[in-house]
This record gives sequence, C-alpha cells and structure tokens, in this order.
Amino acid sequence: MPVRRVMKLAAGFAAAAVMLTGCASDDDGDAGTSETGGSEDASVGLAFDVGGRGDLSFNDSAAAGIERAADELGITFQELSPNEDGSNRADLLRQLADEGHDPVIGIGYAFGADMDTVAAEYPDVQFVRIDGGPSELENVAVMTFADEQGSFLMGVAAALKSESGQLGIVGGNEGAVINAFAAGFKQGVAAVDPAIQVQDQRLAPGEDPSGFDNAAAARVAAEAMYQSGIDIIYTPAGQSNIGTFQAAAAADAWAIGTDSDQWETAGDPELQDHILTSMLKRVDNAVFESINTYLEEGSLESTAYDLSSDGVGYATSGGFIDDITDQLDDYKQQIIDGEIEVSPTE
Repeated sequence: MPVRRVMKLAAGFAAAAVMLTGCASDDDGDAGTSETGGSEDASVGLAFDVGGRGDLSFNDSAAAGIERAADELGITFQELSPNEDGSNRADLLRQLADEGHDPVIGIGYAFGADMDTVAAEYPDVQFVRIDGGPSELENVAVMTFADEQGSFLMGVAAALKSESGQLGIVGGNEGAVINAFAAGFKQGVAAVDPAIQVQDQRLAPGEDPSGFDNAAAARVAAEAMYQSGIDIIYTPAGQSNIGTFQAAAAADAWAIGTDSDQWETAGDPELQDHILTSMLKRVDNAVFESINTYLEEGSLESTAYDLSSDGVGYATSGGFIDDITDQLDDYKQQIIDGEIEVSPTE
C-alpha cells in the first residue's frame, strides 16, 4: 500500500488551472473558438477526440499545445469535439476546412480513415493527425509517439514500487495504440522482475473508442483488481482514467496515469495521493510544433516522437518516485542508446 506524503498542492492546482483556463464552448458543449492572437492568415482548426476538452488527459494536452500556439505565435483557432460515439469526425473536419482553417488538426488515431477521406476533398489544406497509422496523402502529416518506450519506464516504476508482486492494466480498448502501451509496460516489468504477474483488462473490444469515456467501467475493473491483491494499476484509458484513480483511492493503492501529468490534472487531493506517476505523451509539443513548422515552412512532414526527443517520458509530481528516478533514467538511456529495444507488440 502506498506511503502517504505531503503534497505540493499549490503547484498542482496552479498547473491544472492554467490547463483548463481558456475553455470556450458553445451551449452544446461541443465547440469553441478562441480569438486570442492576431494574424488573420493563421487560423487553425482542431478537432478533439471523444470526450473533448476537460478529459484531464490526451485532449487537454492538445488544448495546452494550441493555447501555447495562440500565445506565442499569434494564431487564432477553433476547436470542435465529436459526438459520443465519434461518428461525426469527418463532418467536423469538413466544417473546419470549409471555414478556412489551415492546418486542420485531428486528435487521436480514430481520425485515421475519416481524415484521409476529407483531406482528399481539400488538397490545398494541410491536415495533421495526432497518433495513428501512416497516410499516403501528401497533405496529411501523422505525428506518432513511441508509447511503448514511455510505458516501459512505467513498468519499471511499477515493478520497483510493488509490494504485492501483482500489477494491473486497465486499457481503453484492444486497439494497436493501447496494445503498444500494454506491451511496453509488461516489458518494463519483466526487465526488473520476470516473476511479477500483470493482469490486463480492456474496456472495449478492438478499436472501439467507447472505452476511453467510461469511467464507471474503469472503476469496476480496477476495484476487482485491487481486491485480488494487485497494488498498482497502469491505466491508458483517456477520460476513463478517473475511475481507476477513484478505485485506487478507495483501496489505498496506486494508479499510474497516462498522456498528461495526471497528478496535476486530477485536481482532487484524495486522488493525487494515489497517482504514483504518469507516462507523459507530449501531445502539446506535437500540436505546437506542427503549427509552428507549417507556418514557417508552408508544409509539414510526419514525425515520430520518442524518448530521445522527450516526446514521451514520465512525471515526478507528488514525489512518490523520487527514490527510483536514477534507475528510471538508467533504463531510459539504455533505450535511447539502443541497448534495450522495446517492442510495440507482445
């Protein structure tokens, strides 16, 4: 069970407030426009993944990136969120392109086929997909992340901190991206202690995105794991992560967040006390750098973000892993140097 420590709450609350400040939404809660900044020639369209702004994870990291672009580059932007099942993603992309935004950014691998379809209809508009498989279209750039590398470090952290020798994964679905998270985590665990068992449960089948917006299901799955003796759960499940954090708090156990520094974004001291660390996926950097590069060069190429570029990493907020950061950094360097190869598949 975790040892409780005094939290630096002021810093955490301040960061969370900055991340959530500036949220602009209409009465339906599915669209927002920022008029921050100046250049009429630099208007960016951004379509979030399911759950939209305020998910405390993947989408909020993207929001931080476009807000940084507004502050530093003077762009204006419009943001939209898909409906609950994500079936209107193509409509959102067309709306943004029709309204003159360029580039148009889609957050999440689920934009894959829809973005390629719409991009073919607007060959003069640059589209950017954050996460997912490659595109053959010249006007679609795909920004990918070595999720397996960051997750490897989370597996190392969990193995070093576990007292029960039993770990869990609560993943959003069985798709390729979450499979990479799980594969990396398990390889990190095995690097420390191959005898440690990892139970792996997903909230939706295949590429079904509904598991990323189902905190109730995540809580049920996590509660069952903690009751079985698991003391640390890794949770790559987007907005559903909050359910795992709630279960961790109720069980006086640990959870590991993903995408953003979820110790900061959780905001609730009772939950923060049980977030061991988070795998950082620098979606904010990918969004900002995509916009900056496109404005400077007029074109954009697909880019892979990994440990060597700090495109993925880990959070230390809360101070719960301060005693093992040397070991984590040693593993990180071995991966960067090629001494350890982390596979995105099991």
